[in-house]
Amino acid sequence: MKIAIPFIISSCIVLGGCATGPNASKAEAGYVTQTREMQAAVTPAQALALLKDGNERFVAGRGVQRDWPMQVQKTSGGQFPFAVVLGCIDSRSAAELIFDQGIGDIFDTRIAGNVVDNDVLGGLEFATEAGGAKLIVVVGHTSCGAVKEACDQVKLGHFTELLARIEPAIAKVESQTGEARSSKNAVFVDKVVEANVRQSMQVMREQSPIIKELIEHGKVDLVGAIYDLQTGRVKFLKDEVR
Repeated sequence: MKIAIPFIISSCIVLGGCATGPNASKAEAGYVTQTREMQAAVTPAQALALLKDGNERFVAGRGVQRDWPMQVQKTSGGQFPFAVVLGCIDSRSAAELIFDQGIGDIFDTRIAGNVVDNDVLGGLEFATEAGGAKLIVVVGHTSCGAVKEACDQVKLGHFTELLARIEPAIAKVESQTGEARSSKNAVFVDKVVEANVRQSMQVMREQSPIIKELIEHGKVDLVGAIYDLQTGRVKFLKDEVR
């Protein structure tokens, strides 16, 4: 028996949120908190569409008006997120905000420079294989401080080891002759930001047999994205499985 779920992109109620448009006020009144049935029914492609719609609402300043106390109560006995986002710890790029999602809608993994280590991989494996998320999104952001520090070869306690995980991305980015390969070159930094997102995706596929198998069987999609600190807009690098 198929589960009927509210899911019409950009016109009315959607999983984990509501769309904009002439019916927006009516949709907001019918906001639905994620359930086990909704999570099971959503596809990876639909999960991506939900995040895209959420970012459009965020950019337009038309975020869903949620009943937070009600969501706290409804999710107290369990959570059924449709996606997991790996992002930077930058205070301006919180995933729930930039994708306009509520309590229980997405898993949110954050680490400086959105790098991937064994602990991050473990969290992503839990979120997908055990937690039921259908989509992994790696979100870097413009003018990333961790990327800048890595470009400048900064040494700072345990942060030094984290920055070393960004170095392969720096090596992949070519700059024009005479251009600085440092934090002073904003264009170079943002190129490294994108290369670093792709590198994190590659690490997931290569170092996690669990995630690799989920992707190969079409149960989970993996996409990269860049959040623009100036506009609030998220640019997805590639929609299909990477």
